[in-house]
Amino acid sequence: MNAFAYVGNELDVFAHAVNWKRYFGRLLAPYVRGEVLEVGAGIGGTTRVLCTPRADRWVCLEPDPELAERLRMTAIEQPFAVPVEVEIGTVASLTDDRRFDSIFYIDVLEHIEADRAELCAAAEHLKPGGALIVLCPAHPMLYTEFDRAIGHYRRYTKAMYRAIEPAGLRRERLIYLDSAGLLLSLGNRLLLRSGSPTVQQVKVWDRIFVPVSRIMDPLLGRTVGKSIVGVWRNC
Repeated sequence: MNAFAYVGNELDVFAHAVNWKRYFGRLLAPYVRGEVLEVGAGIGGTTRVLCTPRADRWVCLEPDPELAERLRMTAIEQPFAVPVEVEIGTVASLTDDRRFDSIFYIDVLEHIEADRAELCAAAEHLKPGGALIVLCPAHPMLYTEFDRAIGHYRRYTKAMYRAIEPAGLRRERLIYLDSAGLLLSLGNRLLLRSGSPTVQQVKVWDRIFVPVSRIMDPLLGRTVGKSIVGVWRNC
């Protein structure tokens, strides 16, 4: 397998988005169970939030060797709730017999050009009753130089999610998150107008707007937001 190098530089900056990670972490917690695969785990920011004792086994799949090594060191220095196995590779590199109860793509699918083929491949590695959980940035109208700079091919709508869902899986959930963040992006592009958002910009969004979204999203029926979540079940 050829070495892969991630083109983005935002992972350390968005490590400061602690409220956001806790928010979607609580929402996705019910899907953490049994054997879990996290695709595109990066430096483990999402792993830290989602990896709980509800999982029996946690496999982080990361194609960038440098990011994978950082994650390995993090797992040694600051152990996760469940021992984490870090593998360098992609879903395509998994052997056919590998099966998981949950497969997570958190801010990853937008980096993959052949997104539908990716999800179909992932679906082949679900156990019966297993769940495929995908969180991505939403709304093509919000696509900016920030997206382009970090290797995003697209931002998604519900219709786009429906178009790429794997055959044989049942759609269980399709919602938007971060309604206040959507208004922020539409209003002044505070976070997205440049190719390199600052830590301060991320903290403003995370500390002020995300708490508002946690209140407003349920009131709006999770029909509005700048991120989108889809969950499909292997029945």
